[in-house]
Amino acid sequence: MTSDGRAGIDAGLVKRLVKAQFPQWSELPVTPVKIDGWDNRTYRLGDSMTARLPTAAGYAPAVDKENEWLPRLAPGLPVAVPEVLGKGVPGEGYDFNWSVRGWLPGETASVDRIDDLPGFAVSVAEFIRALQRCDATGGPMAGAHSFYRGAPPGHYDEETRRALIALAGRVDVAACTSVWEEALAASWDAPPMWFHGDIAHGNLLVVDGQLSAVIDFGTSGVGDPACDLVIAWTMFSGESREAFRRTVDQDAGTWARARGWALWKALIVLADGDAEQRHVIEEVLSST
Repeated sequence: MTSDGRAGIDAGLVKRLVKAQFPQWSELPVTPVKIDGWDNRTYRLGDSMTARLPTAAGYAPAVDKENEWLPRLAPGLPVAVPEVLGKGVPGEGYDFNWSVRGWLPGETASVDRIDDLPGFAVSVAEFIRALQRCDATGGPMAGAHSFYRGAPPGHYDEETRRALIALAGRVDVAACTSVWEEALAASWDAPPMWFHGDIAHGNLLVVDGQLSAVIDFGTSGVGDPACDLVIAWTMFSGESREAFRRTVDQDAGTWARARGWALWKALIVLADGDAEQRHVIEEVLSST
């Protein structure tokens, strides 16, 4: 395995894997995408496809999950999701299953690319609602494969409290503790629903400022959909947050758990040195 790419993955490895396993595409150019994720490395394969390779064992189960469920979910969703075109297997010194997907045009969502942020918030909420309406029968129950998104936030209780101790004097520990404990107390008692698990700007594609696709279902599953509301604090505020909240139409307990999910992530990332997360914490503490 080469060593110059992250997790030993580079264009040369991808070309060798494609040549060995998908010879019909072996002459297509392989180029890295401009904006890549952490869990997977993605390369353009010609003009209309991508090759997507997990970077570690913990992310590898997502390949089979997405390959099985994305084709089932796609017909019920209002915007495009990745089209599965081929499943790769370990080889050429690479240890995990991988996938070939259709290329989805668009840019990752950001406030400066969206003229109507409340309208965009409505589109995201409508996607979440459509996903929740998809048949959850036989779907993958929340657990290690989803990094416990869709499970009770209490899975991360110890980690959250360690972060609060580490951040004493830098955040309002009492207020954060109150929000966290409200999240722990608000249990999910309804039947499991589909959730994406990482509704964030980097997984939302826009064309001409409109939501055009949702990508990266690696943390998806069936369970409690509260984790999909975190974007209310990480991207939306004011009118756009209200539009999202109104359209996604969730109960108070789900919003309490969503605040807990948003707070957990912001606290552990801030404790790890990302000062930008202070703004998310302030947004969580200032809203209900």
